[in-house]
Amino acid sequence: MINFIPIEYYTTVYLNIMLLFTLFVFLRSYQYKLVDSINLKSQGFNEGFLLVFVILFMGLRPVGYEFGDMGTYAKLYDDFQNYGFMETQGDPIFYFFMKSCSKIFPVEIFFLICAVLYIIPLYYASKKMFGQYSFYAFFMLIASLSFWAYGTNGIRNGMATSIFLLAITRNSQIVKTILFLLALGVHQSLLIPLVMYVFTSFYKNTKYIFIFWLLCIPLSLILGKQLEGFFLNLGFGDADKIQGYFVEDEEILEEFSAIGFRWDFLLYSISGVFTGMYFIFKKEFEDEFYKRLINLYLLTNAFWILVIRANFSNRFAYLSWFLLGVVIIYPFFKKIFFKEQHQIIGKIIFAYFLFTYVLMMFTA
Repeated sequence: MINFIPIEYYTTVYLNIMLLFTLFVFLRSYQYKLVDSINLKSQGFNEGFLLVFVILFMGLRPVGYEFGDMGTYAKLYDDFQNYGFMETQGDPIFYFFMKSCSKIFPVEIFFLICAVLYIIPLYYASKKMFGQYSFYAFFMLIASLSFWAYGTNGIRNGMATSIFLLAITRNSQIVKTILFLLALGVHQSLLIPLVMYVFTSFYKNTKYIFIFWLLCIPLSLILGKQLEGFFLNLGFGDADKIQGYFVEDEEILEEFSAIGFRWDFLLYSISGVFTGMYFIFKKEFEDEFYKRLINLYLLTNAFWILVIRANFSNRFAYLSWFLLGVVIIYPFFKKIFFKEQHQIIGKIIFAYFLFTYVLMMFTA
């Protein structure tokens, strides 16, 4: 464990290291052209370094409730070790994985393995989508606002979404299906993006999906509570947990003072919507994978907008946000749109992480 860093400063240290790295990437974009061999070799090294650094820094963090649900996972792991069996609900693959690890490893190694299973799929998904430019996509994914929280707090959800992202990059339908089922078994909330992904194979009109996304904003403003009740009654997922997300509770309301229609979260989501609409309609970017990715992002984000007032609406938002880094950066590595494209990429990466940095450092 990296115990020389006090646990209360752990996230701050991580953010500042990432900020320095972001500044390096930004300055590098002004020094070299994107296709320069020096740049590609440098970014290849940076990608490997980041992969190892983030896995070790996240995976070897101290165990404690300072990281939210990490303390709850640790307690359940201890129960598995001491009693051999604990009654659990839902997410059978994750709990089978936890129980199996508890027979072999201490809890610290379990969290390290979780970090590996969270980050490695992002690395290979980036490699598949971007080849020699994979560093930029990988960096965008780990620079996302939700990345740190879902590697240290919402651990099951983070692992499941990484597996899901890996799945949509696979060519083999058999491999893709196995990974989808694995993601669903790790966290059942992935049923929502999975249903949306299947829907996008039948309906591909991005224009009308975008219009639907727009309509969800006034619908949520006008019919927010009724929509939350409707989705609660559908009975998806862990009913007790889902109900906790929707039902107002005094203790929860005290802790999460910004409950309501989250305009800040909506603005964050719009960055992906704007990017997709700009490249598809303004720049006439033709790429079937990207169009399907945008459609998936719009539909899953629209679902979150409809339940935006939920106590933990960020957990629903994450079902689209885990795609955001790829949604924003993808077109830049498939076609030349601008004269100084590498510099623009550097600016986007800097602005993207700066948003993460400011929100996590000053509003947490």
